[in-house]
Amino acid sequence: MTKVALLTCEKFPLLTPSDQLLIPALAKHKIQAKVEIWDNASVNWINYDYLIFRNTWDYYEKEQQFNLWLDQIEKLGIKTLNSLDIIQENKHKFYLKDLQEKGVNIIPTLFQKKTNQLDLKSIIPKHWKKIVIKPAFSAGSYLTEVFDATEIENINSKYTSIASQKELLIQEFKSEIKIEGETSFLFFNKQFSHCVNKKPAENDFRIQVQFGGKYTLIQPSKALIEQAQKIVNLFPENLLYTRVDGIIIDNQIHLMEVECIEPDLYFTLAPNALDKFVTSILELIE
Repeated sequence: MTKVALLTCEKFPLLTPSDQLLIPALAKHKIQAKVEIWDNASVNWINYDYLIFRNTWDYYEKEQQFNLWLDQIEKLGIKTLNSLDIIQENKHKFYLKDLQEKGVNIIPTLFQKKTNQLDLKSIIPKHWKKIVIKPAFSAGSYLTEVFDATEIENINSKYTSIASQKELLIQEFKSEIKIEGETSFLFFNKQFSHCVNKKPAENDFRIQVQFGGKYTLIQPSKALIEQAQKIVNLFPENLLYTRVDGIIIDNQIHLMEVECIEPDLYFTLAPNALDKFVTSILELIE
């Protein structure tokens, strides 16, 4: 029997309710799935044939520890879904620069390397009226601020110490996020599965459900699915799951991120999504 660890964190020791559904679903295919906290030192990882990243939602708060753990798993030779190469690349959002160089339309972004002399005023384009700043190694709106151009000096002071320790993404804030919301295209084994629109609560910019965001299953146009598919196809490796997140402006995806580490997959919103996901696991481990 194939043994699989579904990876989570101490905040979600039993996985989210929707991801818990994976355990009985995999059991039907003679796959024994067990929940494991990724940084639990007592786990003997060689007991598993595969590790599947699901709710490891504190990795960005434990950057050094997470990197060391990934190195440990690689040395042990344990297979992961998605692969360790993908995880290593995707955990740091400077991958957006590589995608941009390959022709992907991303949200206007400045990629700030670590510096002891952060000077936002000199690097932010004059026509940007509202700006988003966040660490490149982050998730879930961690250390993320939205500010007006008139507040640059205050934000610069606030992020000076952060910039000395972390690379930053500095992006033009698009008002469409508050009106139209963010759209997520879900792919399992590089095949389109479903699509979810996420709108922030009134007077907020964060689309996450913990901040009041509202999620709705939608049917995007064929043209939009094709745009998202082209982005997914830029990855030569196998991908158990990929979530393409963006803002739709004039029927074009303006990419915010391609989530390949531990995205919410919205199983409970989309009929058959769980079955499609399990089928993709079977395809990749056979």
